Amino acid sequence: MTQAKLENLNIESLTSMATPEEIHNLLPLTDQAATTVLQGRETLQRILDRQDPRIFVVVGPCSIHDPVAGLDYARRLKKLADEVSETLVLVMRVYFEKPRTSTGWKGYINDPYMDDSFRIEEGMKKAREFLLQVNELGLPAATEALDPISPQYLGDLISWTAIGARTSESQTHREMSSGLSTPVGFKNATDGDLDVAINAIISAANPHSFLGINAQGKTSIVRTRGNRYGHTVLRGGGGRPNYDSVSISLAEQALAKAKLAQNLVVDCSHANSYKKPEMQPLVINDCAQQIIHGNRSIIGLMIESNIEAGNQPIPADHTQLKYGCSVTDACIDWPTTETALRNFHQALQAVLPKRNT
Repeated sequence: MTQAKLENLNIESLTSMATPEEIHNLLPLTDQAATTVLQGRETLQRILDRQDPRIFVVVGPCSIHDPVAGLDYARRLKKLADEVSETLVLVMRVYFEKPRTSTGWKGYINDPYMDDSFRIEEGMKKAREFLLQVNELGLPAATEALDPISPQYLGDLISWTAIGARTSESQTHREMSSGLSTPVGFKNATDGDLDVAINAIISAANPHSFLGINAQGKTSIVRTRGNRYGHTVLRGGGGRPNYDSVSISLAEQALAKAKLAQNLVVDCSHANSYKKPEMQPLVINDCAQQIIHGNRSIIGLMIESNIEAGNQPIPADHTQLKYGCSVTDACIDWPTTETALRNFHQALQAVLPKRNT
């Protein structure tokens, strides 16, 4: 019996991929981008350590599919970020990888041309180029870590990382998070279970050893120190929100019982808005009221926002795509985003300076 009859029975082909080092050399980190990343990470760490009273807001498209519209959005967000910087730290949501319940477009890296051609190497280069452009504006970037190899290609351009509801329970993603250079937000499970996120924070704070790749693309044993900047993201679950004051109090108690910092990020989308994007401003306002009335655990928000409201299917003729409109989850539009964040900023101006005292 030959080896060919035992291995790769369902593999059609294997194609070599450029190494992280090669793609870094092709699209090197600039001084301006490096400064943005470092300042972004340090600011987020200070917020988590309660040395900076501001709230950070991860805001942007559900996913990036058009880099021109994405950069248009980034320029608008940078202008708003400067305006509200007294109270808010705006971080652009730059998601290139999309987990799918069954099938569907898996994101810009996997299929950058949205035509099932799966030119992954081109997608990785385009993703890195986009992140460079965002950071060169002085705007820090956030992403979801889905593929454990991608951080080797893009991690030097990320200031905050999310681990999604479907992967917070994954040992692979907990191990990977223990070695990431950014603060990491773990979402509660899709059924609302908070223990999954709490266990993930504990796991990621500890050292791990696992298989990965190095900058030269060689399979390596990765040994991590542990990441002490893990925290919880409340995204609702089981069809119900969990950002209300009672749910927040229960989350605080669960974190205290686990001897973890009571740092909570509220995802204003998903079950917290019943998957109705137009309800996200209501969640933002509710969080503002909780903070005004003494809440100390809400240190961040997540918002799905784009230039245009709603979402759209991916047409066969891409010229029919609506500019600045999501092809994944529906978003609020830019005017709604501006209004919601300005209102949030104004509501908290008198409160935040006294919050950590």
